[in-house]
Amino acid sequence: MNVPMGTPFTMLPKEKPTTAVFPRTIGSVMSRLLARTGYDREHGSEGIAAAWQQAAPASMQGCSQAGLVRRGVLEVFVSHSALVQEMGFHKREVLARLGALVPAEGITDVRCRVMIDAGRDDAAR
Repeated sequence: MNVPMGTPFTMLPKEKPTTAVFPRTIGSVMSRLLARTGYDREHGSEGIAAAWQQAAPASMQGCSQAGLVRRGVLEVFVSHSALVQEMGFHKREVLARLGALVPAEGITDVRCRVMIDAGRDDAAR
C-alpha cells in the first residue's frame, strides 16, 4: 500500500473482507421463487377446496366454499348465517375428514364467515 508518510490511520482505505459465495441448489431457488410469487399458495388452495367439497356436510355442499388456512384454522365462507350455526354441530366430523384428506395442512379448527355468493359457480354469477 502506497500511503504518504504522516497520513492519519483513520484515513487509510479500508479493505473489504472477502466472503465466499456458494452456489445454491435449484430446489432452494425454486421454493423461494414459488413462495414469493404465491404460486404455491394457489395450488394449496385448490387442494383445500377439493377436500372441503368432500368433507363438507350434505347441507353445506352447494352453499359454502373453503378459504385459506392460517395458523391451522380453515376459513369457510357460507351463504347465510344459519349455516354458521349448523357448522357447530358438524365441526368434529368435518375436522376428522379434513385431517384425513389433507394432513399436511394441519387444520385444527374451522371458522365460518357469511359471504352472499359462497358456493356459487362463476358461470352462474
